[in-house]
Amino acid sequence: MSDQEPRSLKATFAAAEEKRLSLENLPPNPSDYADTLSAAIKLYQSCLSQISILSLFSSNEGLEDLNTNDLPYLLVNYHLAELIQKIPSPTPSPAERKRLLDQAREAYERYLHLLDSYEGLLNPTYKKRLERYTDSPTEFTVAGASASDPNARRNAKIANFKAEKELRQKLAYLRQRPEYAAADLELDDDESTTDQTGGGGNTGDEEVVRSVHLAHLDLCTHLTFQALESLNREMEVLNMAPREPASLPSAQLRGNNQAGAGNDMGAQDDLRRRQGGADPRDYSDRLDMPLSRLQGILGGSGPILSKEGRPLRPFTLTGTRQEIAKGVFRPSHNLPTMSIDEYLEEERRRGGIIEGGGEASWKAGEKNPDDEDDHEKLDAETMKARAWDEFVEANPKGAGNTLNRG
Repeated sequence: MSDQEPRSLKATFAAAEEKRLSLENLPPNPSDYADTLSAAIKLYQSCLSQISILSLFSSNEGLEDLNTNDLPYLLVNYHLAELIQKIPSPTPSPAERKRLLDQAREAYERYLHLLDSYEGLLNPTYKKRLERYTDSPTEFTVAGASASDPNARRNAKIANFKAEKELRQKLAYLRQRPEYAAADLELDDDESTTDQTGGGGNTGDEEVVRSVHLAHLDLCTHLTFQALESLNREMEVLNMAPREPASLPSAQLRGNNQAGAGNDMGAQDDLRRRQGGADPRDYSDRLDMPLSRLQGILGGSGPILSKEGRPLRPFTLTGTRQEIAKGVFRPSHNLPTMSIDEYLEEERRRGGIIEGGGEASWKAGEKNPDDEDDHEKLDAETMKARAWDEFVEANPKGAGNTLNRG
């Protein structure tokens, strides 16, 4: 089929899906990635135009009125929003990124409202989330009113992760069923109405294919609410970015450059810096503004965290960084903090060392030179020695054991 020949909705959607899936396997080449991404977006936009022309979906119909082969086309806005979020900005401009996020948000909203128009495509949980999002789109969170509680946010993330895992497992299980593969081939071969509206004939296993498409819609709806919350978080960061300086007209810039041709070069540097178009090859001997002053200009003098615990400006944990820096070249083991003598002295001061008592202390007491002047103690020891001698003389060895009994 040539590029000039108009494509059917089925062919356009298949080409868009092929481009989208090929993005995951592309080599890290910015030009190829950008070209494939742009082509996929154009194909999905063409699908939207054909769906609108064919009036494929109507709010007057019910879920049972939808053809099984038409169910994948409900995901066109969802895939389009995903791809818009992946568009690389040509310049690191917060305003340009905001514009892309607004386009992605509109595509997500169209997807949710389209599903909401059919009874049964959104379960009660998703309906409540859509109502909360409609009430406050820019403040929407999956956790709801308990988003300010860290524990509630953590529990909500765990619950969302488990729900997403279950949905993916269910979808994988349904796609692995042999009935789905056989029915999918039969539905693809049926060209009765597919070339016009993407519809197909009724087969015996059409219910299996329908259950796969509905499970895929549930998974994408679950991911849509998470993507909307992520959009809000990114928008908050972009809103805190400093405003871009207003660019001067080119004629005014040329006039200023001519006026300052023979003057101080610092004035031209200031002009280029204010305009934001300084040549990267230029050299300037000016130093950067101190970080504390820069933070003050950007509103850094306010609180670091909001009432909900979100950071309002960049900050550095200096204490932890200094401790880590000190321990970079230190030994792996703990070094002693005092000598042995200092340790013993500290133990003695705390009473951990017992002094006195024992034979050594008794002998040391006998040899104490201070006792030589104690006459009473010397007389007592002399009398004790004389009494012992008299006892030995009065009781010779063996006198009390005449019968030699052991």
